[in-house]
Amino acid sequence: MDQISDQEEARLRRLADGVLAGDRTQLARAITLVESTRREDEALAQQLLKAVLPATGKSHRIGVSGVPGVGKSTLIERLGGQLVDKGHRVAVLAVDPSSALTGGSILGDKSRMDTLARREGAFIRPSPSAATLGGVARRTRETLLLCEAAGFDIVLVETVGVGQSETAARDMVDTFVVLLLPGAGDELQGIKKGILEVGDVLAVNKADGERVALARAAARDHEAALRYLRPRDQHWAPTTVVVSAETGSGMEELWGNIQQHRASLVEAGVLERRRGEQASRWMWSIIEERLMTGFRDHGEVRRLLEALEADVERGTLPPGAAADRLLRAYRS
Repeated sequence: MDQISDQEEARLRRLADGVLAGDRTQLARAITLVESTRREDEALAQQLLKAVLPATGKSHRIGVSGVPGVGKSTLIERLGGQLVDKGHRVAVLAVDPSSALTGGSILGDKSRMDTLARREGAFIRPSPSAATLGGVARRTRETLLLCEAAGFDIVLVETVGVGQSETAARDMVDTFVVLLLPGAGDELQGIKKGILEVGDVLAVNKADGERVALARAAARDHEAALRYLRPRDQHWAPTTVVVSAETGSGMEELWGNIQQHRASLVEAGVLERRRGEQASRWMWSIIEERLMTGFRDHGEVRRLLEALEADVERGTLPPGAAADRLLRAYRS
């Protein structure tokens, strides 16, 4: 253990023991610690993660994504409630989009999942994306590990939206579920390729009332498209289901598909290898983040940055020349 004060060590042990005991209050405090951007908290957070690491890795990690308005929160509440009824302990990491202007976040997912939030076997943690690419919060991976250590055997990660950057979210879960709208028409074509690339299970939501036929048609369209693409994994071809989070129709079939995907990973012997590769990429993303932070905090870089950035924006200095000068300043 790195050198820390007696007070910090006592705090660390209290948090670690609380997380391992499944104490929700201590879990929430532990997550607050790992989400902190204070340097002194970052060091303690790494000690905490090291302490609970042996108890992690036992959950089914499931990502849920889709365009705004597709019903992610409603579906997660319905699915989470059904899983709690089956005896599972479910953690939901709900990422809210941050304002590009203020950096603030609505953090409304907990209120939108009010029924699930009150269940004894569920834990919901909303976090701001804080302009982080990939539709996930800056410390979603660490939060996931803490939830696993606290005994949650299913972790649902709700991401901001769908797009190329969703690969970051895909890179921290075992199964990635993409929700689709029925009858999206031509608008769907623009995101179809990305959806088919990242989704393990595609679910056409809001298949209720007059939209049932539209949802089934959308599902058939995607199933047809899938036949012309090479599967991401040899052991699994993405599946398509039709669901209504509002009425519960199709939810058992959705959960069955999610379970089958997880089983395919285990049977093919790739689950642990894939998680190891994800952890390695996670390490490199942290290195890149900290290098960039150190670069921006460098005294000479800070002194030069504003003027050089202004020259680049005015077109009086090539971006490459400005970058070279800043890098030379950083290395000096």
